[in-house]
Amino acid sequence: MTPFAIAILLVVALFMLIFIRMPIALAMGLVGAVGYVQLSSAAGLMAYLNTAWVDKFMSYDFAVVPLFILMGHLATNSGISASIFAAARSWIGHLQGGLAMAAVAGCALFGSISGSSLATASTMTRVAMPEMRKHGFSSALSSGALAAGGTLGILIPPSVVLIIYALLTEQNIVKLFLAATIPGILAVIGFILAISVYVRLYPEEGPTSERANLRQRLRSLRDIWHVALIFVIVLGGIYGGFFTPAQGAAIGVVLTLILGRLKGKLTRRKVIDSLVDTAGSTAMIFAIVFGADLFNVALALSRMPVEVAEFFAGSGIPPMLILLSMVVFYLVMGCLMDSLSMILLTVPVFFPTIMALDFGLTPEHLAMWFGIISLIVVEMGLITPPVGMNLFVISALAKDIPMIEIFRGTLPFIIAEFTRIAVIISFPALSYWLVDVVAN
Repeated sequence: MTPFAIAILLVVALFMLIFIRMPIALAMGLVGAVGYVQLSSAAGLMAYLNTAWVDKFMSYDFAVVPLFILMGHLATNSGISASIFAAARSWIGHLQGGLAMAAVAGCALFGSISGSSLATASTMTRVAMPEMRKHGFSSALSSGALAAGGTLGILIPPSVVLIIYALLTEQNIVKLFLAATIPGILAVIGFILAISVYVRLYPEEGPTSERANLRQRLRSLRDIWHVALIFVIVLGGIYGGFFTPAQGAAIGVVLTLILGRLKGKLTRRKVIDSLVDTAGSTAMIFAIVFGADLFNVALALSRMPVEVAEFFAGSGIPPMLILLSMVVFYLVMGCLMDSLSMILLTVPVFFPTIMALDFGLTPEHLAMWFGIISLIVVEMGLITPPVGMNLFVISALAKDIPMIEIFRGTLPFIIAEFTRIAVIISFPALSYWLVDVVAN
């Protein structure tokens, strides 16, 4: 049997294990180990395992992952989500469907210091869902807005998944953060427009609420000054080259801890809980990363990624058609897998293929463009049935809302996401224009 045929069998076996609900880290690690033995030897596998853990996770670049996760958990436990939602509500809550728009804006602000979609969705749901329900918002619109708003945590910097993409493809994390800024803003605008159109069609599902006066609006900004401070110092310092992403994440942790303690919301118990939660989240992510690494090493031994890239590069198939096929694949897999697993599983094969095609872009621009497209499509997987993780988060926190209502509520936002994907694909410069401006 040829190495390429073995690689195909490995991929099929992996999807079978995922289908029977084996944990993704274990599935990729098991299939990767079998493939390694078949393509090399058992002794080679043992030699690889002997050093791989240390080589992979003692890398300085990986330090940024647990640090940003810890910053997100500290922010969640410090209770700033309530202040963020209150500020957004005071400025736009009086509009038709304004509370849902405020929830989306609050998710964007919270995501800018959290970096996690699930944390953003769960935290903002606890704060915003009772307010929307109290003011007569429908279950569908309330849950849909929060599920979609939660996805902003994966795109708006700092994003853990974007960091993993950068490490996998050996791209500059700072530039990828900048590249995600404009698409992230487009996502917020698209979601707010989706709510605006929806409440015009169904005004009874998103009523208006009382208008805040100027004093109340200014007071609400005073309550979230620390969020702006953390965002400006951490990301501003990273973008300005004053410190590395890992250093910026460490500074963000310290600032969040100090400001949370000063506001009296971050007790010793909550700090300990944040550390424990961070350890659990980091262990889960690193387990998936290591399982994917073992699987991808087996694929590399088979030369499958290289052969696939060479095939498509010389096939004469239009590059855009190949890219759209990858987008469709991501959309389908998004219904079955979580975002991090999809990135780890597909990028080692898809990225070399994309880089071998001629889109009229420089290699750096092409890498950023494909990364943003992948992230957007993966983001959609969080709100598409049957395995959209954000949908289950909302369902767990709002047990009285039927899952079918949550599915219905996400439809306007899925349409908005398809529109955004079409715009980013049609205008690649949206993914790297800001990078070029800052670099120059």
